[in-house]
Amino acid sequence: MSRQILFNKPFGVLSQFTDKSMTASPDGPRATLSDYIDVPDVYPAGRLDRDSEGLMILTDDGALQARISSPKHKTPKTYLAQVEGEPDDAALEALRRGVMLNDGPTRPATVRRIDPPELWDRDPPVRYRKSVADSWIELIITEGRNRQVRRMTAAVGYPTLRLVRWRIGGWEIGDLGLGEWREVG
Repeated sequence: MSRQILFNKPFGVLSQFTDKSMTASPDGPRATLSDYIDVPDVYPAGRLDRDSEGLMILTDDGALQARISSPKHKTPKTYLAQVEGEPDDAALEALRRGVMLNDGPTRPATVRRIDPPELWDRDPPVRYRKSVADSWIELIITEGRNRQVRRMTAAVGYPTLRLVRWRIGGWEIGDLGLGEWREVG
């Protein structure tokens, strides 16, 4: 029986168990999964950038890990993105068609405007600017390139300020608190 762990990764945490960085941070060691999860022989199925938050799945099942993280399996991943400005219909339509990035075109995304979600506070908070409005969108993508959602929203003129992965395939954060994990399956 394989193990699956859902983890709500906080901002600033590396999506690996050790910090393999060769350069010391001026703030000391960077937080890793081992600061939150003490379960042997489980590994992240995919990555989540240090400056992104939300759902990660860890497992001891290599086939499941590959199915979740490989773009060929097209596992949908749902993100809630706070963006600078208020995306117009043309920007949303561009995301729905797929946008050109420096490493090639993206697959089409499912995207819609959403009300600001009820989330935990982020530490540090997102920088607030009175002169620039922000808004939230939900994006569902079926690949997972490096910093893909951030690059997609920037490509259509609306940089991402905060990014939370809410769902991977059939798994969802639900009521999982920030920094908390639970075993499922």
